[in-house]
Amino acid sequence: MPEDIAGSEQMLANWNQNIQERAARYQEMATRVQGMTISERSQDGSIEILVGSNGILQNLVINESASSKRMSEVSGEIMKLLQRAQSRIPELLQSAMAETIGTQDETANVLFNEAKKNFPAPPAEEPARTPYDRNEINFRVEDDAPPPPSRPTSPPPPPRRRPPRDDDDDFGGESVLT
Repeated sequence: MPEDIAGSEQMLANWNQNIQERAARYQEMATRVQGMTISERSQDGSIEILVGSNGILQNLVINESASSKRMSEVSGEIMKLLQRAQSRIPELLQSAMAETIGTQDETANVLFNEAKKNFPAPPAEEPARTPYDRNEINFRVEDDAPPPPSRPTSPPPPPRRRPPRDDDDDFGGESVLT
């Protein structure tokens, strides 16, 4: 019977050691992932973003060269860059997992699949088109077009006054033909 107790104690000690080693690897992975950032830059370099491993925008730089663009173009470019950066988070997470806890771990696979679900790949980019590439006419008003000049408003005309009742038409408010 003492052998059974000694074997049980050894088994508990091994189990405890495995749990502590696994917890240390998970802690190391969490520390690595927490410190990771992803940066993206627009093709013309006018916009730069920095995103944390949690997908939150940490820094946004809009250079003076972006001032020639319409605000709708700038905001659209920021959103594209943000989606592109966030879509790289699962890849970074998988890399950190491979270096610390391994990719065969069931919990690691759940974390990776959750990250892929939360940060999917960005939509495919459309090639830049010019108005001559399309066979269409655009009659829409642009968002940033200046408003038409306002017309000066004149005060409303004064109300018409009825002539006083004491007219000397002698009809007494009745029709002449009655």
